[in-house]
Amino acid sequence: MVIISYNVNGIRAALRKEFTTWLSQAQPDVVCLQEIKANPDQFDESVFHELGYKYCYWYPAEKKGYSGVAILSKIEPNQVSYGTGIGYMDAEGRNIRADFDGVSVMSLYLPSGTNINRLEFKLEYMADFQQYIDQIKQDYPNLVICGDYNICHEAIDIHDPVRLKNVSGFLPVEREWIGNFIDSGFVDSFRYLNDEKVQYSWWSYRANARANNKGWRIDYNMVAKPLQEKIKRAVILPEAYHSDHCPILVELTDL
Repeated sequence: MVIISYNVNGIRAALRKEFTTWLSQAQPDVVCLQEIKANPDQFDESVFHELGYKYCYWYPAEKKGYSGVAILSKIEPNQVSYGTGIGYMDAEGRNIRADFDGVSVMSLYLPSGTNINRLEFKLEYMADFQQYIDQIKQDYPNLVICGDYNICHEAIDIHDPVRLKNVSGFLPVEREWIGNFIDSGFVDSFRYLNDEKVQYSWWSYRANARANNKGWRIDYNMVAKPLQEKIKRAVILPEAYHSDHCPILVELTDL
């Protein structure tokens, strides 16, 4: 199974930038999207059906034009779970999970800490999300949690670790959380196969950051430990320009 995760920063904007042309060439089995920023009645889902994604599941935020996640699949899932059952999380449309034979795939959009109030929200979300995952792992041990975590884990994952050490996304408390999350039973699939590679998945729109590769690696395909030996490939795809993020890919074999 080939899975691509992509924060598209608006599905309608991505479609205007020929997202479907790119997707028709990439051809993953499952696509996890974040920041769709739209309800399904605001765009034509059939363009994805035409590419083979017959199974499309959208989970927008209650607030119009904000947040939202989705899973597109060529394979029919056994079941789909919308949200976490935790009200304040689900109002912002940040989690959707599709269960297949041998693997459960989640699309996650973890909040950013753009100000002190949102940082407090993010920290609360991180703590509650860890508890939630600890619970569902008991029933779904073969989890792959794909998405925008809005956190760089190590210095290698950010272009200026010294200057940015007090900026949300690279705060010690955030880095500690994602380290503990990995230690709770997950594999950072990209770093597992690329232990010293410097590559990013998000760039600010300011100061020509992408052209200068002043980026952050905040998007992850986290693979549960029981699936570790099935990780065949894990790459970042910076040639896709539909968003301020780029897609990330993981391939699992023998599921």
